[in-house]
Amino acid sequence: MNIKFLDLQTLHQGLRQELLDEIGDVIDTGQFILGPKVQAFESDFAAYCETTHAVGLNNGTSALHMALLAAGIGPGDEVITTPMTFTATVAAIIYAGATPVFADIDPDTFTLAPAGIEARITPRTRAIMPVHLYGQLADMPAILAIAHKHGLRVIEDAAQAHGAKLDGRVAGSWGDIACFSFYPGKNLGACGEAGAAVTADDTLAAAMRRLRDWGQDGKYNHVVHGFNTRMEGIQGAVLRVKLRHLEEWTEARRRVAAIYNERLGQAPGLVTPKEAKGARHVYHVYAVQTDDRAGLQKRLAEAGVPTGIHYPQPVHQLACYRALPFAQGSFPVAEALAAHELSLPMCPTMTDEQAHAVCDAVIAAL
Repeated sequence: MNIKFLDLQTLHQGLRQELLDEIGDVIDTGQFILGPKVQAFESDFAAYCETTHAVGLNNGTSALHMALLAAGIGPGDEVITTPMTFTATVAAIIYAGATPVFADIDPDTFTLAPAGIEARITPRTRAIMPVHLYGQLADMPAILAIAHKHGLRVIEDAAQAHGAKLDGRVAGSWGDIACFSFYPGKNLGACGEAGAAVTADDTLAAAMRRLRDWGQDGKYNHVVHGFNTRMEGIQGAVLRVKLRHLEEWTEARRRVAAIYNERLGQAPGLVTPKEAKGARHVYHVYAVQTDDRAGLQKRLAEAGVPTGIHYPQPVHQLACYRALPFAQGSFPVAEALAAHELSLPMCPTMTDEQAHAVCDAVIAAL
């Protein structure tokens, strides 16, 4: 059986003509940067996130960077975040001139643990940046309570959590700003690079729109030092088409995860992911844990089942961040996850038969 870790070819097959028609419209109008297709997507995505504004950008890293700058965060400031994330989270903080400060993760959700945040707050702390890792929201009620107590901004890194919910509230509707990536492999992916930042704050939205477009308030009226981080028209057109299918794809991911949970939940030597109470996990990644990751990954590869690791090192152990004052052992939960995590195939195009085949291979390999 042909099992892919992520099957974008099949995902796009049924959308091919609709996508080509929309891309053709962009070519016909010549609106390749921002333009009506991006504006239409921004409106649709803001509504999907149950907020007021969406600012289309060229990738998810730029979304984080523009969000931090719009929130007034810069040199001398500190931002508390998780060490268990893709490097872009921390890179954006450094791009803004601020200093990343880590707190450990919750062992069940793998997201920033509220219990460790307050000990990291100093007079220089300006914001908390929770990451909704693998498709599950961080404990936003607790994080918001801490932020409000200390007068801090909250910027959600929702790059892996399109449509994820907690207590009925969707990712993007919790923080001052929330940032999304539309990298092709994301739950909502562009045909190329793209990102967005969403907010209910008019002032923050205006600041991010200004920053993404060379700091302009009107053509050639450059009022701040800005950037060229605008979303392309073709990506706005593609994303608007794909957004209409996101709920269907999310339920398909949850169906595959339910099969995995049922078949693998009691498998010896394997820990399956937990869905928090009141949460809607969207399973960007289906992350299991095992003491024999290398052996299991090798045996699954031999059986024709591709896997991934997200991520083999927490950020504070990466070579480029070793100047930060966090030694090995500083964040034991994050470090344990990095040592044991293995990602199983997950895609909305997976059939039940394919999901069961993955489970058969995992059980045999164990």
